[in-house]
Amino acid sequence: MYFLHGEQVSPAPRTVTAPATAADAVRALLAGPGRYERAHGRTTAIPSGTALRSVVIRDRVATVDLSGRYDDGGGGSLSLRARLAQVVFTVTRFPGVRKVRFALDGTPVRHFGGEGVVLNGPVGRADFEDLAPAVLMESPMTGDSVGSPLRVRGSADTFEAVFRLRVTDTTGRTAADVMVRATSGTGTRGTFDVTFPCKAVRTGPGLLKAYFLSPADGRPVTVDTVPLTVRR
Repeated sequence: MYFLHGEQVSPAPRTVTAPATAADAVRALLAGPGRYERAHGRTTAIPSGTALRSVVIRDRVATVDLSGRYDDGGGGSLSLRARLAQVVFTVTRFPGVRKVRFALDGTPVRHFGGEGVVLNGPVGRADFEDLAPAVLMESPMTGDSVGSPLRVRGSADTFEAVFRLRVTDTTGRTAADVMVRATSGTGTRGTFDVTFPCKAVRTGPGLLKAYFLSPADGRPVTVDTVPLTVRR
């Protein structure tokens, strides 16, 4: 499911009893981030106490019916859009779902929250592009344990589709630093799936960082980070 890191979505793993369903994922999302995730800056915009009524999938559109608590609380339009994005990204992680339609206590939502976020129809990830980091790393996820070779998958929208991935181990030394090219960029989000050697000096807490070199001055610009356990 997807929590927030700053003001952008960030995936986190959960284990559920097979077969996993979109409803299982939403329930796990509503439970909020765990201690490890909170310690690494993961938060949620979804009000505590929000309950799932149902998830119905038809023609690749999931209708997610939540309790009225989901519409409560302040925070302005950014908070409202963030909590919508968390559900949309979580449910569309399933290959059979492309978009999400919202309902509250059984009633379809047309205007969400006091700020009036308009939901004229089903919404997908592209409707919340501003809430996704320029490089969205979807595997590995927060708290995963990784070794060598390391496979990293996700989507990106960067200048000329190019960015870099760097892994540091528990000593702070660089275990890997590679250039990556997504399938598209410069205003269009593409996908990437790369595997590369990752040579850690010691097993322990590490960090996977996505960054790019500024076209203006060549300085590294961090896009997002994923805390990991890096195995030697």
